[in-house]
Amino acid sequence: MAHIIVVGNEKGGAGKSTVSMHVATALARMGHRIGTLDLDLRQQTLGRYIANRQSFLNKENLSLPTPEYAALPQIDSASLSEGQNAQDQALSRAVEAMHDVCEFILIDCPGSHTRLSQLAHAMSDTLITPLNDSFVDFDLLAHVDDEAAEIVSPSVYAEMVWSARQMRAQAGMNPIDWIVLRNRLGTQAMINKQKMETAINKLAKRIGFRPAPGFSERVVFRELFPRGLTLLDLRDIGVTNLSMSNVAARQELRELIRALQLPGVTPDF
Repeated sequence: MAHIIVVGNEKGGAGKSTVSMHVATALARMGHRIGTLDLDLRQQTLGRYIANRQSFLNKENLSLPTPEYAALPQIDSASLSEGQNAQDQALSRAVEAMHDVCEFILIDCPGSHTRLSQLAHAMSDTLITPLNDSFVDFDLLAHVDDEAAEIVSPSVYAEMVWSARQMRAQAGMNPIDWIVLRNRLGTQAMINKQKMETAINKLAKRIGFRPAPGFSERVVFRELFPRGLTLLDLRDIGVTNLSMSNVAARQELRELIRALQLPGVTPDF
């Protein structure tokens, strides 16, 4: 059975698709067979990312390890039994089709609460939640007091993950390994950064996730998207002298893959 990785939260702009593409491509480059699904049916950023990659590789006559991508199948409502949901069936069939041929299935969720996203979270073996290093994003996980010194209560997304965990427990499945990534970390030891670190560590113990560093804000991520490339592809397209920023970004990706602790995966790039 494939190990299911879900990348999700309920806020846009946190870097979910960038994380999804880099994790998926890193696994593919390490020789793992990985399939991907994009549940943002409107924007389809991960789907576009992989389509851009295939187009660029065809144009340049290159062959680089690339994640498999599948669109959700169309479900004829007339074929469903009473009580069955078309979206549930579409996701279940897409995952089932990949289970026997992939080691990993990565599902990129939309930045909003949807039925598909809720179902995907309940399927996840590993859940990755990218979070901008800001209390605006932190509010998605928990409410804090006016000094950001104490956690008042878990928030909507944390409650959804708790519900997904209960569903898995009732089905006799293994618990979700939940990792929260702090993206766009500042380089200076600012007061806000220190407060965020304290709040994240407190909440991790309270609701059960592992905090990990994500990606810093870098122009290179925006530049790579139109060609569908990742940091790991730069040398393959002729970039021999990597900038210090690119070297640092590769190290961030290596640390991220190591922090995920995926079964049978060692970051050897």
